[in-house]
Amino acid sequence: MALSEFTVSDVVPGDRRSPTAWVLSHALRHKWALVTFFSGAFVNAALAAAIPTLVGVAFNLIAAPRPDFQALFWAAVGISASQTVRAIWQLGRNFSAELIGQRLERDARAELYASLLGKSMTFHMLRPVGEIMARATNDVRELNLMFNPGLNLVIGSSNFLLMPLFLAPTIHPQLLAVPLAFVVSFVLAIRRYMNELNPVTERVRASFGRLNAGLEEALEGVETVKGAAREAEAVERFEGDVRAWRDAYVRQGQIEARYLPFLFLGLAIAFGLLHSMLLFQAGQINSGQVVSFNFLLLLFGFPTFISLTAFSQISSGLAGGRRILELINTETELDHNPTGYAGTIRGAVNFEGVSFAYPGHEATLTDLTFDVQPGQTVAIVGQTGAGKTSLIRLINRTYDVTGGSVCVDGVDVRDWNLEALRQQISIIEQDIFLFSRTIAENIAFGKPGATQAEIEEAARAAQAHDFILSFEKGYETVIGERGVTLSGGQRQRLALARAFLTDPRILILDDSTSAIDSATEDQIQRAIFRAAAGRTTFIITHRLSQIRWADKILVLRGGRLAACGTHDELMQTSEAYRRIFARYT
Repeated sequence: MALSEFTVSDVVPGDRRSPTAWVLSHALRHKWALVTFFSGAFVNAALAAAIPTLVGVAFNLIAAPRPDFQALFWAAVGISASQTVRAIWQLGRNFSAELIGQRLERDARAELYASLLGKSMTFHMLRPVGEIMARATNDVRELNLMFNPGLNLVIGSSNFLLMPLFLAPTIHPQLLAVPLAFVVSFVLAIRRYMNELNPVTERVRASFGRLNAGLEEALEGVETVKGAAREAEAVERFEGDVRAWRDAYVRQGQIEARYLPFLFLGLAIAFGLLHSMLLFQAGQINSGQVVSFNFLLLLFGFPTFISLTAFSQISSGLAGGRRILELINTETELDHNPTGYAGTIRGAVNFEGVSFAYPGHEATLTDLTFDVQPGQTVAIVGQTGAGKTSLIRLINRTYDVTGGSVCVDGVDVRDWNLEALRQQISIIEQDIFLFSRTIAENIAFGKPGATQAEIEEAARAAQAHDFILSFEKGYETVIGERGVTLSGGQRQRLALARAFLTDPRILILDDSTSAIDSATEDQIQRAIFRAAAGRTTFIITHRLSQIRWADKILVLRGGRLAACGTHDELMQTSEAYRRIFARYT
């Protein structure tokens, strides 16, 4: 099983060796529903086959010189009773199939969602969000449809194939020839059909994923598209993705149009009628048996017509399952480490010979070594691309070092219980993300059980309380995704309030005051100063006021530590720091 940053105890994983094994492992959790499903399928076919037999008997009774109306009545009763029982079993079978399909979709979505949350940031950086969304929604839905109506119809129709094989020889042994020839040719044709169809349905699912990814990217960057007046190019790219999806579907339709079982069904009915009439002429079967046999051959119509769409649905479902399982089985570099160290953080941070590189790229950080004592405030400065954000992401194991070690309180972060580590570290990113929920829910995101008083206290500390009350619904105001209904400064103050509420032992601010105006800066500065008291704080900033009061300043240059010390020390000893400081002045 792949490593995971995150685990959920009530999400039971399936057998991940193959898509078929994975689907079966989820379906087999509902054994009684499966028993009802399979028994219902057999009873349905058996009682459907009762009609030709009883109709043949009735035909002989009517054609007799002196019709036996009492026997004819009981034949009619038999047909009615058999179809009533058949309808009841059909209800149970369809209900069971729908139940299994819905629960399969539910369990698969839960397993996939938990798996996605457990993937490292490296995984999410390399995967288009829209493509993941296509798998989490459309492909998971295909699993449900694969079972019902897909497998439901295939299993049900398969039993219809068996009934003529069982009952035709009871009329006359020679009458087995046509049904047997049809079943053999049907199975071979379906095998060829599926071998041809499977890669095409894979293309359909993949092209839909690319279509969704392109759509998500266009909508996410719609402001950039409009700003550059590139709407026509965006439409052309989208239409290209749509054409690829359409072409894959057209190819699937071409394969379905050459569906040979339709031809075999027509031949079976024609040769069956001819064979039965020859036996009737020879006096080996009576007219009622001719009727019964040809009615039995008509049972082949259900599996023939239904398998055209049902097998296509199964192929799409397996293709979707393969794509979902590929996501789940993708290895991630980070492990939740549930048995790891889970103590209370004091705040000591140590970098020892740390190097880091993103997958497929040159080293972002090289040979960093420094110590931070509990309660110290550390400012990180450097030019764009110097590795400042990469450095802070190593502290809470958003990424793992590629060389050296990062220790918190003397324990390598890789030996910490990841949940315990991250719960005590709060990061306010430069790119603030707020959920499409109320302001109160956004502030309390890291502490779901927070009271209204605690939420308001955190908002006051972040200088957010006053602007929140200016909204008509106050703390119950629903904001858009990424806080699009708020200004940049308002978003950052809400993010500060969210961080203050969790009372972290290590606070990390990644240029989090960049969008705050000068009038608010002093208030925010005091709020951060109060928040930093008693906890280790890392600040990536270009604000001179924040750099000055830091206990330690790290100067990064080209991914290396160019200098380390206080402001006064660095002004005297570091040319790199003086140049940076001069640029900020």
